[in-house]
Amino acid sequence: QQPRVYLLRGLANIFSLGMDDLTAKLNARGIKASVHSYADLVALSNYAIEQATQGKRPTPVVIIGHSLGADAAVYMGNRLTAAGVPVPLVVTFDPVNYTIASAKIGKVVNYYQAGGSGKPVSGPRVDNIDLTGSEALSHFNIEKAAELHNRVIAMIQRPVRSRPVAAKPKPKPASDAAAASTATPDATPAS
Repeated sequence: QQPRVYLLRGLANIFSLGMDDLTAKLNARGIKASVHSYADLVALSNYAIEQATQGKRPTPVVIIGHSLGADAAVYMGNRLTAAGVPVPLVVTFDPVNYTIASAKIGKVVNYYQAGGSGKPVSGPRVDNIDLTGSEALSHFNIEKAAELHNRVIAMIQRPVRSRPVAAKPKPKPASDAAAASTATPDATPAS
């Protein structure tokens, strides 16, 4: 099932325009994506829960954010998974506060620069990728990096699998069970 992607900009809703570019790239590939302000966290979380739970099975949600929007992406992932919505992937670009991702989120990939504004994300399924050595990147352009966009798109197109859930065996209909017991030569009659 194709995920729905929400992207969150940072401070003043003007410094994270790379989120707009990534949204356009995702939509061009047929992946439904929209960009929002980090300040809309609560309303957007409620909307995403409502939208994701309309069908027979909840629609998976992917969340991506930059700066304060990265912080909000983790918080939104925590809110959605607590409501039973599957969140296979959260991607953060240089979050500015320390956050803790729920164990219910499939995977969190955090691109950050430890020497600047960026902070690592904590949680059991987090990959913190420190890009401090990349002199071409800064807090103000990390979310615009074409190579990182390509990595994110690839992750969304090749979704992260959560822990496998064992399938419950389906009970055989009564007529099949009776036929099976008569077909077995050493079957003993039920008492």
